[in-house]
Amino acid sequence: MSDTSGTQPVRALLPVTGPRPKGVWARLMRRKLALFGLGLIVAVVAGAILAPWLTPYDPNEQRFEGLTLTGAPLPPNADFLLGTDLLGRDLLTRILYGARTSLIIGVVANGIALVIGTVIGVTAGYFRGFYGAVLMRFTDLMMAFPALLLAICLAAIFQPSLWIVAMVIAIVNWVQTARVLYTETTSLAEREFIAAEKTLGAGHARILIRHILPHLVPTIIVWGTLGISTTVLLEATLSFLGIGVQPPTPSWGNIIFENQTYFQAAPWLVFFPGAAILILALSFNLLGDALRDVLDPTQRGRD
Repeated sequence: MSDTSGTQPVRALLPVTGPRPKGVWARLMRRKLALFGLGLIVAVVAGAILAPWLTPYDPNEQRFEGLTLTGAPLPPNADFLLGTDLLGRDLLTRILYGARTSLIIGVVANGIALVIGTVIGVTAGYFRGFYGAVLMRFTDLMMAFPALLLAICLAAIFQPSLWIVAMVIAIVNWVQTARVLYTETTSLAEREFIAAEKTLGAGHARILIRHILPHLVPTIIVWGTLGISTTVLLEATLSFLGIGVQPPTPSWGNIIFENQTYFQAAPWLVFFPGAAILILALSFNLLGDALRDVLDPTQRGRD
């Protein structure tokens, strides 16, 4: 009989690995809502990229044939599939180009927020003590401010533009990520395999990069996906209030803002951009919710 007692402590110190990429993809493909959300995202991205080829109009071109004889916008018709706005511009064209604005801000702002939240949450959770307390009290202070109110204040201070709006949204959106990653990092830092690495003389950088961050990748992916929908909604809100992306750059929020006075006479001017915001936010929520279940080890075998 072979003695295996010497291998048990080593196995006990090994970290628990996450789901394999192939298994994650297979489980994700079995979720109809996730596929539906992914399909919507692909459609919106394709529409934004192919906008110059999908529509013959310029998004800022004011066309005389785009207005009635009394100067009112045209309803959907054969020439303007989604109608025109109060300046005679093709609404479909502006929505397609506005998708670029929403996607750029969603990806850039959410990416910056993820980086800030990851750095603060992981640093505070790993080192704890004085530095961790300071970082988390700062996080709590930022969470105490209503995100929309803080974004409005920051947007009012700086000159509104696409990149300024992205930075403002990133500044107010990192706190949730930091709080979640702080909790997970604190738990991971107390695991046996981390203590073993410290005993073997591993430095903080090696432990964080090789052992802590890989375990946080699923959480970062989920929050990154869900955060895009929040970012899109916040950008649309700021643009609707007139302190987001400024005209003539098309944005779904400022399209509604520009045409809100025609809500009763030309409801398509509000309905179509509003539906675009809803579709994009819903699609990322569906995909993010599915990824959260797929990447959670406790959910394995429940599909």
